[in-house]
Amino acid sequence: MDELHQLKIGFIGAGNMAFGIAQGILKSDEVVPSNVIVSAPSKNNFPRFQVMGVAVTHSNEEVVQRSRLVFLAVKPHFVSTVLNSVSKHVTPQHILVSMAAGITLETLEQLLPGGLCVMRMMPNLPCMLQEGAMLLACGAGASQETGALLKNLLSPCGLVEVGPEAWIDAHTGLSGSGVAFVYVFAEALADGAVKMGMPCALAQRIAAQTILGAGLLLRDAGKHPAQLRAEVCTPGGTTAYGLHALEKGGLRAATVDAVEAATERARELGRK
Repeated sequence: MDELHQLKIGFIGAGNMAFGIAQGILKSDEVVPSNVIVSAPSKNNFPRFQVMGVAVTHSNEEVVQRSRLVFLAVKPHFVSTVLNSVSKHVTPQHILVSMAAGITLETLEQLLPGGLCVMRMMPNLPCMLQEGAMLLACGAGASQETGALLKNLLSPCGLVEVGPEAWIDAHTGLSGSGVAFVYVFAEALADGAVKMGMPCALAQRIAAQTILGAGLLLRDAGKHPAQLRAEVCTPGGTTAYGLHALEKGGLRAATVDAVEAATERARELGRK
């Protein structure tokens, strides 16, 4: 796609999310590495970008000046400072995509020149392996064509969905924080096997593969989780007994509460 091949892309912030997105879009071969630039105050994360052929700089202003599409990949409390410093370099031709949790489109638009194309995106850590889950929300100045362009650009990074901003905080709780919730469950699965006599390293490998396989089946089988669970659970079998123990322990309610708590925290960040 010529539009992507010619697109100048910048990242303000050089953390894991920026790296994962950059790695994904470059693997598609639609984006040229020489058209990508990344900024950060420290050079610690620069080498992994430079290996991909991406330019690096300490200047956020340079990123904006050299790019049409700018990903804002900084912590929420840095957003205001960063945008105040670069806003004079932003033009109507720019597309700005924020990955900062809790920072609303309204806040972003207030910090930038009027009529600018602004979007919010919430990725998650598996973007680093091109298995991420991303939700895009478009601001008032973003057209459907721009949303389609971003979805096409980001598709090598994993699942990309477009929806209203009202869903972004819930997506943060579900997918952004949910990755850590899955790690806790994986750790607990392995601990259970260790308790029953399995070596720790082996238990961790099997727990990881179990979660990976279950996730792929859930994604690709086109079945509701309850249906897949029923297919594993035979009457009077081991799974039925194990599921009963999970229900007694409150796993389902605790997980719902965890997503709710993470969502509410994302909303709090937006109000600060």
